Amino acid sequence: MSGCGAWVCVSGSLHKTAVISWLRLIKRKAKYEALKKRIKKKEGMEINKIYNENCLDTMAKMPDNFIDLTVTSPPYDNLREYKGYSFAFEEIAKELFRITKQGGVVVWVVGDATMNGSESGTSFKQALFFKEIGFNLHDTMIYQKVNYVPLTHNRYEQSFEFMFILSKGKPKTFNPIMIPCKQAGKVEKYGLERRQNHGSKHAMRLYNETEFKATKENKIAPNIFAYTIGREKTGHPAPFPEALANDHITTWSNENDLVYDCFMGSGTVAKICVQTNRNYIGSEISEDYIKIIETRIKECGGLFFNSFQTELSNEAGT
Repeated sequence: MSGCGAWVCVSGSLHKTAVISWLRLIKRKAKYEALKKRIKKKEGMEINKIYNENCLDTMAKMPDNFIDLTVTSPPYDNLREYKGYSFAFEEIAKELFRITKQGGVVVWVVGDATMNGSESGTSFKQALFFKEIGFNLHDTMIYQKVNYVPLTHNRYEQSFEFMFILSKGKPKTFNPIMIPCKQAGKVEKYGLERRQNHGSKHAMRLYNETEFKATKENKIAPNIFAYTIGREKTGHPAPFPEALANDHITTWSNENDLVYDCFMGSGTVAKICVQTNRNYIGSEISEDYIKIIETRIKECGGLFFNSFQTELSNEAGT
């Protein structure tokens, strides 16, 4: 039989175990081919991939004006035990500006440590530096932690972090979350003042007019987003709530856009990109967290390229 190397012949018949193994290999090859279609190159850069390296090394591979949206949270003020790694904020900020497309957005989630009775103010310093290098501070949003843990006794509990929305020019995408208006449909009376010109530069007359308008059904949500923390058990000390990542990814990007996370952590941004049909690139320097990301991407129906490719090669005996 032609190509019988993958088959084991016993007394003129095919060994059942070998046939089952071969069929499994065919299925895995089919999955691998489907994966290769998603793991593609864009301007020489592999996307839908996590790079196990410092984010500066990853960004160095990217061309200018490459990323539509970055959603990330740095290991700020040593609040997080991050395997002993630190980061060079100013270098990272400059690279983020370079790789972000015109109209692109960076969502920078950060908080401050309290040391010797005083907050560090690092978040504000970072926001001002982003402005210095060319970003617009498009919005200062609040990430409110609904189920915060009480830690202090001489001040109100710290229950939020900042979400700085940094844009390179005017944001090119805004798909806002809408919420119902309490007075939806109610007709309101509005008094308006208008000036009209009656043929002369100086002959302006003030008119009082009354209009009746129905309150809209929906309005744009406020910029304080509240989330329950700790729902996702990931093995990472400070994972994003999945809802937070989802809200920003769907607000500031469209399907097939390219989303970056320079501190990928437990892989929440990559997972939400898979679920919402966005492309992604991630940087994560910790090998331990890479394993967490791999598990989460597989669980949500995505495929983790590097480990799957190795597994397939081993099974195929190549």
